[in-house]
Amino acid sequence: MPEQTRPDELSAAVERLAGRLRSLSQRRLQSGAAAAGLDLARWLDREAQLLEFPGREPYVMADEGVFVVGDQLSLAGRELLAVAAQPGHEALLAAAREKVVQAARAVG
Repeated sequence: MPEQTRPDELSAAVERLAGRLRSLSQRRLQSGAAAAGLDLARWLDREAQLLEFPGREPYVMADEGVFVVGDQLSLAGRELLAVAAQPGHEALLAAAREKVVQAARAVG
């Protein structure tokens, strides 16, 4: 049986990655790290919207530039946790944790 992801573990992982993105140089951000962070932020944001507003097509998080992607990721993670931390969303939290791990590998 796979280990469950606790909301606080997911929150910590998202914040670590967001902090990493905030600390990277412009060159590293532009060479793919910001794109990986934005992709993850958009996925987290979409999943949160699907739970919070069922039946409505989710909005797509805007690309506000490489220097704010850490903040966008942090916000999207908090939004997802606000709606998915209740019982019944364990599979979503596990999927989110795996996506964070994958993005962290891509960012380096």
